Amino acid sequence: MTTKKKKAEATNILGLPVKETEVIAAELNILLSNFQVYYQNLRGIHWNIRGKRFFDLHVKFEELYNDAQLKIDMIAERVLTLGGTPLHTFEDYIKNNRLEVGKNVSKDVDAVQLIMTSLSDLLKIERVILDETDKINDEGTNSMMSDFITEQEKTIWMMKAWSEEEI
Repeated sequence: MTTKKKKAEATNILGLPVKETEVIAAELNILLSNFQVYYQNLRGIHWNIRGKRFFDLHVKFEELYNDAQLKIDMIAERVLTLGGTPLHTFEDYIKNNRLEVGKNVSKDVDAVQLIMTSLSDLLKIERVILDETDKINDEGTNSMMSDFITEQEKTIWMMKAWSEEEI
């Protein structure tokens, strides 16, 4: 009777498969790049918003960019945790960007639409990462993506409700 030993897959210090973890770190870097563009969009609309809703939106956009800044740090630190190197140049961010770049957005409706579209695009990237991390039991990244998705879906719902409001 012959027994074949299955070759053990190499794992990292976290107990995750090395090859798949490298792919996830690369996907997180794509997400990081897109979050940096989202953050800059939020800063721009925060600075440039005009109109009767200025006071409410100015504060809301600041809340959103502060949240994005925290998420950027979380994503970069997760890349490091997985053994990768976070992207950190604007050249890298632009190269990996999938979001619309908002330039001189000052109208409330346009700003909210840009946010909803950006969040929708971020959700697509996050769902790919969620699926990949689930396959290798990467609970740390999976949990982070799940939390991001839950928050962003709620923000889209709230922005959609706001944009349908009539004054």
